[in-house]
Amino acid sequence: MTNFAQAWLQAWNAHDLEEILSHYDKDVVFYSPVIRRINNDPGGCIHGKEALRAYFSKALIAYPELHFELYHILEGVNSVVLYYKSVNDMLSTEMMVLNEKGLVTEVRAHYK
Repeated sequence: MTNFAQAWLQAWNAHDLEEILSHYDKDVVFYSPVIRRINNDPGGCIHGKEALRAYFSKALIAYPELHFELYHILEGVNSVVLYYKSVNDMLSTEMMVLNEKGLVTEVRAHYK
């Protein structure tokens, strides 16, 4: 899981959209309170990689100084939780469910 987490973090910190998306399955489901703000979507949920591409594109524009600082990697069964410092120094966790190919199929993001 450490390799996955480091690659994910490096992609985000490089603002490399294609590399970021390489970690996600085409049928990913992504929940985040930030979706409510960026997409003006009260449900806070995105379905599918192409919708995720559009959301991440908006987020990278909205937060040009985006930089994540990884604090902890918590391993589960076919899942990982990344605990990190996010934009505007917010604390964040993302619980990611991984498929047999190691791609993310579901995300639950949380912010303090």
